[in-house]
Amino acid sequence: MTYVSVLSELKKQTPRPLYLVTGNQPYLANQLRQAFRALVPESEQTMNFVTYDMETTPVAQALDDAMSAPFFGERRLVFIDRATFLTTEKGGKVDHDIDGLLQYIEHPEPTSVVVIFVTGKLDSRKKLVKTLKKQAEVVALEALGERQIQTLLADRLAVDGYTIDDPAFEQLQQRTGGDLTLMMNELPKLELACYDTKIITSSVVGELVTKTLDQNVFDLVNAVMAKKINAALTLYRGLILTKEEPLRINAVLVSQFRLLIQCQILARNGYSQGTIASTLKVHPYRVKLALQSLRHLQQVNLKRAYLGLIEIEKDLKSTSQDPMTLFELFMLKYASQAA
Repeated sequence: MTYVSVLSELKKQTPRPLYLVTGNQPYLANQLRQAFRALVPESEQTMNFVTYDMETTPVAQALDDAMSAPFFGERRLVFIDRATFLTTEKGGKVDHDIDGLLQYIEHPEPTSVVVIFVTGKLDSRKKLVKTLKKQAEVVALEALGERQIQTLLADRLAVDGYTIDDPAFEQLQQRTGGDLTLMMNELPKLELACYDTKIITSSVVGELVTKTLDQNVFDLVNAVMAKKINAALTLYRGLILTKEEPLRINAVLVSQFRLLIQCQILARNGYSQGTIASTLKVHPYRVKLALQSLRHLQQVNLKRAYLGLIEIEKDLKSTSQDPMTLFELFMLKYASQAA
């Protein structure tokens, strides 16, 4: 079940007793939480709604609540957060009653709605996970496409009487790396700045929205590939001056060049933009930008840059050489070799 379909279902039908929400999409997860909470009248939420954090609380406590009858209401709502014991990650310090949870999953309380939130990768080898997938309604929160994001953004702004033009939306995407949660978080200050006109423009976005590290690195990648030594050095120096760790900068650079190489190979084999994003499990907007950049890039140059950055990583970890000097030497060498 998708984010859109579960929202529609919660408005029209009686909710199911058990939901499993997966995926690391904070904004979508928060919207789902609000939709689930709307199932319980606000006047009843004190007694019939509760949230449990599995990193600090045994699941048995959540099950006790779920098995209790609602207090002067139609249903009880129980959120089970950070259920990492369902994932491939190492378990925390809390000892959970897995057998008790299995039993509840197979025979859920009909007057309760239990929603389990998981952000990590589910461990499908576990009996608990297999049973949960079979018995619960699974809601997969995946990265949305550009049109879906634009629609959500426009709908959110329309509630407050605002609109955003296409150039402004594109720039907002660029500066946030297409991250829906970051985009939504920027809206309050953009609305405040455009209070008189109620129209959010690209000039306002450019003034108020700070570029993410990924976007700054994307600009740096373009400068590297274009052999613009001075521009690349200026961008790199700017990142250092903003207190970004050299190893982190280099890691993001390596990641970006790896993505470019992967996208180039997959595109040559007939993969579409959406298929590439799902295959590589990266945000669709990153793939879109990568494919746009690849129109002007040669594979041999991508490989040279990638291997050069791997060498910088080794030097950063094994020597005390100045990061700026290492990057400058890399640029000089790369620019002299590139075709």
